[in-house]
Amino acid sequence: MQVAGARVLVTGGASGLGKGTVDKLVAGGARIGILDLESSAGAEVATEIEGVFAAADVRNPDDVAAAVAHIGDALGGLDVCVNAAGVANAHRVINRSGELFPLDLFEFVVGVNLIGTFDVLRNAARVMADNEPDAEGGRGLIVNVASIAATEGQIGQAAYSASKGGVAAMTLPLARDLASIGVRVMAIAPGIMDTPMIDGMGPEMKAELAKIHVFPQRLGTPADFAALVQHFMENTLLNGEVVRLDAGARMGPR
Repeated sequence: MQVAGARVLVTGGASGLGKGTVDKLVAGGARIGILDLESSAGAEVATEIEGVFAAADVRNPDDVAAAVAHIGDALGGLDVCVNAAGVANAHRVINRSGELFPLDLFEFVVGVNLIGTFDVLRNAARVMADNEPDAEGGRGLIVNVASIAATEGQIGQAAYSASKGGVAAMTLPLARDLASIGVRVMAIAPGIMDTPMIDGMGPEMKAELAKIHVFPQRLGTPADFAALVQHFMENTLLNGEVVRLDAGARMGPR
């Protein structure tokens, strides 16, 4: 699959990994639809790139169905769906004050990162099913975002790790399921990435986090993530796999 001319839906495309993907693929000639919150900069980004914006909360099935349909109609179909919308709220099961992990917070994290991802991809796959197959029978590609926390979650990351572990675990079943319509499914498990999720940390803390990476000892960037998405597009033998993007990092308990 070539980047030039590809019709791409990116959730969370107004910032972070999603925005990096938008920038990279637009530069390569792709046409982009951004699905993000109404409060995001999605509309402004879409205007800048001459793309399409649809406001949606991925936890709302009606929002998702309408947004994916709108973007699919505006682009004349979908070839790629990148699910980069995500949250990373943390809480101990029992904190030092004796407060339990709020169940609504757990549901929120899983709702955005796992259920929301699945809802978007199932709607996107329905649009892709109408594509004319290429020479290999391919009709599309879905890229989901897991995390190294899926297997090495730290203290306070029970909800986040559960949600990202679910994303990783469903990668192969999704690839097998969607093979019947020629849609590949891949997942990226990033390490420590320099995105708005860690913007509140100072330079010294970011430098310490970078040391978790074996080599190179720097934070990952949205451009690193986007380059891997592009490779997935171009290398059609990649399917049903979770690829770590972490410079050899392995997370400790804290």
